Amino acid sequence: MKQIAFIGLGHMGLPMARNLLKAGFQLSVFDLVQSAVDQLAGEGARAAASATEASENAEVIVSMLPASRHVEGLYLGDDGLLSRIPAGRLVLECSTIAPESAKKVHQAARERGIDLLDAPVSGGTAGAAAGTLTFMVGGDAAALEKAQPVFAAMGKNIFHAGPDGAGQIAKVCNNQLLAVQMIGTAESMAMGVANGLDPKVLAEIMRQSSGGNWVLERYNPWPGVMENAPASKGYGGGFMAELMAKDLGLAQETAQVSASSTPMGALALQLYRLLLKQGKGKQDFSVVQQLFRDER
Repeated sequence: MKQIAFIGLGHMGLPMARNLLKAGFQLSVFDLVQSAVDQLAGEGARAAASATEASENAEVIVSMLPASRHVEGLYLGDDGLLSRIPAGRLVLECSTIAPESAKKVHQAARERGIDLLDAPVSGGTAGAAAGTLTFMVGGDAAALEKAQPVFAAMGKNIFHAGPDGAGQIAKVCNNQLLAVQMIGTAESMAMGVANGLDPKVLAEIMRQSSGGNWVLERYNPWPGVMENAPASKGYGGGFMAELMAKDLGLAQETAQVSASSTPMGALALQLYRLLLKQGKGKQDFSVVQQLFRDER
């Protein structure tokens, strides 16, 4: 499988596509933002004027889109991409969407003899650039075996979460936990600093103690504690707060399906929606720190 179509060249999609180019795949690319297409075309990809054109000769189609409606709009319906590509193609749908939407697209693909995997990612823009993403894959094991070389060019950890939609369920569980960790770390950092502690000293104490977590290890939300974290860059780049709010909303929808109790996830969603109302949706999700700093 050497010919790949990549659809969706946003903050995550662009570096993912670039890593496929570096791995030697022939790439056709499409995005609504022409500058992103032009950037990859300058690096050796073929620019396409539409998703259909990008997919014409592709053995594998990779998509990375913002939300369920975009994915359903791309693939489903009489004019959808699944109706335009031949049986036997492999589709890797890497967006984070509702599990029920993923199952709908899986079913449509299966009816047309097309292998499809839902494969949302974790690792952020840094992981996308470094090619160290984690893929959480839902779908048939045989399709995953075929997709391994493509995933390996973009990521380090590839997990088969289970059947259709399982990748999306794993992703929303992971991101709900990440949001709760971020909020807990932010409020503890604010409390310690408000009581006179040096933020770097406090962060290291908690990192080495029973409160240690991924946020303290790699993504501290207090400015200046970690030089390369978004918090030290004006909360620019990284994973936008509006996307975390979207994922937390998906987590709540998933909890409704199973009647699961998720009080921490529900509270996290409300705090991130508050950030959006404050106009901070485009900033990194660690900007939740400002809720607690502003209250002091």
